[in-house]
Amino acid sequence: MMMSATDEKTMLIVEDDDALRARMAVAMEKRGFEVHTASSVAGGLRAISENALGFAIVDLRLQDGNGLDVVKALESADPTARAMILTGYGDIPTAVAAARIGAVDYLSKPATADEIVDVLLTPPDQTPPAPENPVTPENARLQHIEAVFQEAGHNVSLAARLLNMHRRTLQRILKRNGVMADAAR
Repeated sequence: MMMSATDEKTMLIVEDDDALRARMAVAMEKRGFEVHTASSVAGGLRAISENALGFAIVDLRLQDGNGLDVVKALESADPTARAMILTGYGDIPTAVAAARIGAVDYLSKPATADEIVDVLLTPPDQTPPAPENPVTPENARLQHIEAVFQEAGHNVSLAARLLNMHRRTLQRILKRNGVMADAAR
């Protein structure tokens, strides 16, 4: 009987946030995975073509494209491989698309390493355990606001336009949640 890549516990992490990618790699190595990393769709596709990978954690939004392309390529390379999407931009249509192309789950950031491993190692015919500390809708909203604010280079006016929100409302939200020490700047 031939061993599949999932038996080997080889993992690909595709994440464009360098610090998060490094932390996830260390956490997964501590849990017994041989980890390969990439910061882009192109890097993820290259890793898939060069390595037998049993598992993948893929960010949805990458600077050079969509992480779903990486999941699709992994599914094509090895139908027994188990990939999941980890994103700060979750929505139902994208979760459905991820499931259709072979992702085993779709988790919102932040997720713990144990939650990720539980999802990836759950047998295909079983349901993974529910997260211990699910993100509340208010926390998800705040995380989205913070991510847009960071993407806008901490520019309140630009972030407010992107969020379709009044600038002063955004300042109050950021200040109230400790995101921006002096929102009046």
